[in-house]
Amino acid sequence: MQPTGTDVFFLLIGAAMVLAMHAGFAFLEVGTVREKNQVNALVKIMADFAVATIAYFFIGYPLAYGVDFWSSAQLLSADHGYGLVKFFFLLTFAAAIPAIVSGGIAERARLYPQMGATFILVALFYPLFEGMVWNTHFGLQAWLEASFGAKFHDFAGSVVVHAFGGWVALAAVILLGPRMGRYGKQGGVTAHPPSSIPFLALGSWTLTVGWFGFNVMSAQTVEAVSGLVALNSLMAMVGGILAALIVGKNDPGFIHNGPLAGLVAVCAGSDLMHPLGALITGTIAGGMFVLLFTLTQNRWKIDDVLGVWPLHGLCGAWGGIAAGIFGLQALGGMGGVSLMSQLIGTLLGICIALIAGFVVYGALKKTVGLRLSQEQEFEGADLALHKISATPPSQR
Repeated sequence: MQPTGTDVFFLLIGAAMVLAMHAGFAFLEVGTVREKNQVNALVKIMADFAVATIAYFFIGYPLAYGVDFWSSAQLLSADHGYGLVKFFFLLTFAAAIPAIVSGGIAERARLYPQMGATFILVALFYPLFEGMVWNTHFGLQAWLEASFGAKFHDFAGSVVVHAFGGWVALAAVILLGPRMGRYGKQGGVTAHPPSSIPFLALGSWTLTVGWFGFNVMSAQTVEAVSGLVALNSLMAMVGGILAALIVGKNDPGFIHNGPLAGLVAVCAGSDLMHPLGALITGTIAGGMFVLLFTLTQNRWKIDDVLGVWPLHGLCGAWGGIAAGIFGLQALGGMGGVSLMSQLIGTLLGICIALIAGFVVYGALKKTVGLRLSQEQEFEGADLALHKISATPPSQR
């Protein structure tokens, strides 16, 4: 069936909603980092989106889907420009990878090396896995279907986007090392509480609202859209909130990350699960985030500033597996899914992401360096890199 003008408009609205999520990434980071690094958080998200667009337009999208834009404008717009809007929509997913990484490496990463990493990840590594899952490259999906009765199912990117970004971030965080003064030689932990709960909440709400474009519009046509995706997203969201509220003992930082944990986890199976399955998936994800954030920060001393590995990496992996559980007809789901395929697809995504993270950030660390100098880190990235602070001196 040929795309219609209505399909173009439908997908364009989805692309705009996911584009708005990048403002959510920005303000979630602004509210979490210390005041001396707030400007840098805003600059990174915007600059990374621009770099990701260039990388995906010229290299990444053609690599994943075999489509390029070297035809005339007349030919490119022959289908009402649906193919162009599809690129825009999928670009906003690809650009989420560096936005996720940005939160993990905040407060001590140099700007231009991070932009270089963004280009390589979005041009090469992310499209490699995206093409395997969403465009059946390299025979992975055919092998899974033949071996286990179903392909790896990831409707809106629990693994393809979120887990991938979270595990890349883990590698980057490990290579960068913790912020100055975060962990003492005697084993002590110095807390760096969020600088602005209102900004953190603004980021959370912006992401949450945009997520309904992320999930629902992943149908990509009006004909294929399903209200089940919307309701499952809602149920997973509230499950994440309530679990984070209880397990996090009313901590506002945890509460405002709770809906994000639930939404990350439900992406993969949002078109398959019964709403009760989605509620359970989101509830488990919200509790997982709180427990694993605390464990990684305080026990394992992984200085992941926004907790993007627990939030995206681990909750995303849980979402890939949950689709193979709550998508089963025996548990009220739509069926057509295999738990073994979900496990293999999820593990493959983690492996590729870890390789990408250690290769890209490891190479940059050895060649140009990743980290601010001690003086720059002490002064803060805002003044050191951008020569301006988020607040006037009289208000600091």
